[in-house]
Amino acid sequence: MSSRAGRIVAVVVGVIALVTGGVWIGQGLNLIPGSFMTGDKTWFYVGIVVLAVGVVLLLAGLRRPRQAR
Repeated sequence: MSSRAGRIVAVVVGVIALVTGGVWIGQGLNLIPGSFMTGDKTWFYVGIVVLAVGVVLLLAGLRRPRQAR
């Protein structure tokens, strides 16, 4: 990613995906009660995927662009 705006968007979406994935993992493992997702292992697996996507986006957004020679 070379544009500053694109990197900022990737970081913001990555952080949102990290938080969302973490909550879904917690609900899937029955650690966060109060939802239809609580105790359903499907949300644990979905949360892992969303969390992984968030990590990739965050790393892509934080990576410094290559400088032209």
